[in-house]
Amino acid sequence: MHRYRSHTCGELRAADVDTEVRLSGWLHNRRDLGGILFIDLRDHYGLVQLVARPGTPANEILGSLSKETVVRVDGRVSARGAENVNPELPTGEVEIEVAEVEVLGEAGALPFTVNTEDGVNEERRLEYRFLDLRRERMHRNIMLRSQVIAYLRREMTALGFHDMATPILSATSPEGARDFLVPSRMHPGKFYALPQAPQQFKQLLMIAGFDRYFQIAPCFRDEDARADRSPGEFYQLDVEMSFVEQEDVFRVIEKVMTDLFTEFGQGREVTSPFPRIPFREALLKYGSDKPDLRAKLELTDVSHIFADSGFKAFAGKHVRALAVPDTADRPRKFFDQLGEFAVEQGAKGLAWVRIGEDNALTGPVAKFLTEDDVARLVAEVDGRPGTAVFFGAGEFDEVSKIMGAVRVEAARRAGHFEENVFRFCWIVDFPMFERNEDTGAIEFSHNPFSMPQGGLEALRGKDPLDVLAWQYDIVCNGVELSSGAIRNHEPEVMYEAFGIAGYSPEEVEREFGGMLRAFSFGAPPHGGIAPGVDRIVMLLADEPNIRETIAFPLNGNAQDLLMGAPTEVEEARLRELHISLRKPQAKQER
Repeated sequence: MHRYRSHTCGELRAADVDTEVRLSGWLHNRRDLGGILFIDLRDHYGLVQLVARPGTPANEILGSLSKETVVRVDGRVSARGAENVNPELPTGEVEIEVAEVEVLGEAGALPFTVNTEDGVNEERRLEYRFLDLRRERMHRNIMLRSQVIAYLRREMTALGFHDMATPILSATSPEGARDFLVPSRMHPGKFYALPQAPQQFKQLLMIAGFDRYFQIAPCFRDEDARADRSPGEFYQLDVEMSFVEQEDVFRVIEKVMTDLFTEFGQGREVTSPFPRIPFREALLKYGSDKPDLRAKLELTDVSHIFADSGFKAFAGKHVRALAVPDTADRPRKFFDQLGEFAVEQGAKGLAWVRIGEDNALTGPVAKFLTEDDVARLVAEVDGRPGTAVFFGAGEFDEVSKIMGAVRVEAARRAGHFEENVFRFCWIVDFPMFERNEDTGAIEFSHNPFSMPQGGLEALRGKDPLDVLAWQYDIVCNGVELSSGAIRNHEPEVMYEAFGIAGYSPEEVEREFGGMLRAFSFGAPPHGGIAPGVDRIVMLLADEPNIRETIAFPLNGNAQDLLMGAPTEVEEARLRELHISLRKPQAKQER
């Protein structure tokens, strides 16, 4: 018999009764019933119940060991009585009569329980992540991640894509976030950058003639954490294709995402085809460029109705309305709670009216509207008796953000929200450029390597803020999974686009010389996208925090509490790297 096991803890069934077995695993839980010990033994594959009878050496040993101790047990499989069968366990029809025990790794005092999902401080969980990963939920999430990645590799290969690696040590790139820099020992004063994305390299692979590339690519960005963004590193399904237009990319990714979410979505419905929503329309109707389409409500621009009304609080402001049907029986508490939610999002309040019979309005704003205003408002929001209309007013971006959140919350509270579905969409027609609010300068709004719609003619003939790009985002249930674009592949277009963004030709050549050279030797039209693996798993696992889908994540302050990173480096190593430190001065107490 094998030194450690003849079977795993999850594979024994009724057909194995009377079989002599050897198992190894962790002591998951223990119950003492009149001197008889019942022990749940756990390994990667599942749980099985052990039985140690009173007066046996096995009973004495197993009764003294702490939970999470690793043991090897020998014994015989026996059938459980009908009244003791556990239908929730695959091994629930059998138990192991233990004859012999060997302790392989004794566990000390545990910082938290492993066999339950009791609430534990996240910092504590990350400090002891190896224990946290033993929990059933966390183990399931990490296995789901592994299965998703394996599925993606199979699917992309079947579609004719080739898995190719790109460099980790490279040059800096304007991807919109801070680079992680790596000092060069051999080239004093110079630094490599960890890739924010394999953007330039995957384009170079297309120019080299490989046609269809993919990679489960590690990416590194020195940015703050969010619930759906892990600081430091993340992984994405990086894709690039030659001789394609926007719809070609969409067809491939829609198939992959539909198949993937159907395979791992546990019966949840997946929309297909994905609707295409222009960026500006998304902001107007949903208040966000990553709309949650499970909420079956839309916003309406009603600024023109209030432009000349007697309601001075809305005068001269952008006003967005949200119509919520079927509120005739809703108590005042419903309106007050939505108002409190809006304030939490940054609003000063949430004005509202309710449409009654004959389109008569009630509510705080009703008295400021003329009969003509009421008629126009009811028509604009397609109002019916029993419909409540909520209003947000202010600057366009501010109102979009607040009312976008109110839209989803109102849909949840009023029963206009779909549960247990995956609602995908494409956001298209992004502006190529935007104006920096602080400096007033024109900057790239998305990916600087994108092809502008209209090409060189649009760059030279239009106001830069009116130029749209062949850029797109894929969104699912309000979570942006990825940005993508049809790439610019013409040197002249690249010089012009970067010139509008404030780069001189010399700066373009210095920063992107490799790309420019490649474009000058026959570059095919090409495009791609890179859906985030971490966010995909987060949605499939129905986890609100992305760290719950990563085996060893950094915490919200970009620290590895398990390994103690980042760490200080001894002076000798710094000298070898030609680095001297300039730490910020500590604030003096007054």
